[in-house]
Amino acid sequence: MSFPRVAWISQPNPEPRTNGYNAYMNHEDVGHIPVLLDEVLHLLSPQPGDRVFDGTLGRGGHAVAIIPRIVGGVYLGMDLDATNLAFARDRLQPLADAHDVRLVTQQGNFASASATIDDAKLGHADVLLADLGFASNQMDESGRGFSFMGDGPLDMRLGHDEKEWPEGGYPRGTAAELVNTLAERDLADVIYHFGEERLSRRIARKIVERRSQFAILRTGELAEICRRAYGPKAHNSRIHPATRTFQALRIAVNGELDALDALLLGLPTLLAPGGRAGIISFHSLEDRPVKQAFLKMQQDGLAERLTRKPINASDEEIVRNPRSRSAKLRGVRKIKDL
Repeated sequence: MSFPRVAWISQPNPEPRTNGYNAYMNHEDVGHIPVLLDEVLHLLSPQPGDRVFDGTLGRGGHAVAIIPRIVGGVYLGMDLDATNLAFARDRLQPLADAHDVRLVTQQGNFASASATIDDAKLGHADVLLADLGFASNQMDESGRGFSFMGDGPLDMRLGHDEKEWPEGGYPRGTAAELVNTLAERDLADVIYHFGEERLSRRIARKIVERRSQFAILRTGELAEICRRAYGPKAHNSRIHPATRTFQALRIAVNGELDALDALLLGLPTLLAPGGRAGIISFHSLEDRPVKQAFLKMQQDGLAERLTRKPINASDEEIVRNPRSRSAKLRGVRKIKDL
């Protein structure tokens, strides 16, 4: 079967001309709280004139704190989500203008980071950041289909804004397409490999049984199928029975691991000598390849790791933002070209 595979530096930071922390805390209007913000600033140590590549701009949460620190520099932000990209551009442009920073935004996947950097005439990045999590507004909007906490269409596409679904059907490339068309064994493999779900075969069997009667088009339907597949174990499960299945489908739909692999492969050529990269992951399928790629760069003499172990959110941050609980930040600094 073939299916899509679907961060310390000791030098001080210059004082920003505006208080990024205040903008960070004003999340009610922004719809998202950036994770590990202080840790990112310390690890990547953005300096005046730096060229920054942000592969997951989101709502601009990290950018709003970095831009005041790179006076005279360039901030290039990418995101698959056109709505969030437009929001971030509107939010950041006045800040960039105030600090003489050239702001460039581009819709797309960071797998194409090299071409995007070339198009923007950035040369190489002094700072590279990729937050592999999802903006809170994406998870909270039931119409996006990412969450089982509210009922919505089983979509999960990041790069599409299509709102209308055909009556009784689904657009191509959605999670609904995978759930309703993959063979039972292939569906179980997706759930197991991308969700690390031990009950993947039981869940896949329940899905196939249900779709033989009616197409599965809603997040609530799929969540209930997962709960029933768990049976009595659902009461003792540390997480919701649908958590890993939803993760697996989201990864497959958006080709997330392929994109990460492409970014890590190109990292040695994306960074300028002395350039720092920080990647925030949220589960082992992301953290493992990041750890291995950074270690290989060090072993090849191209870079030094800035983190032997991942940096986790503080207890204070977890209280403020529970979604930061699983965030892991790793960093690397390039020391020479290939």
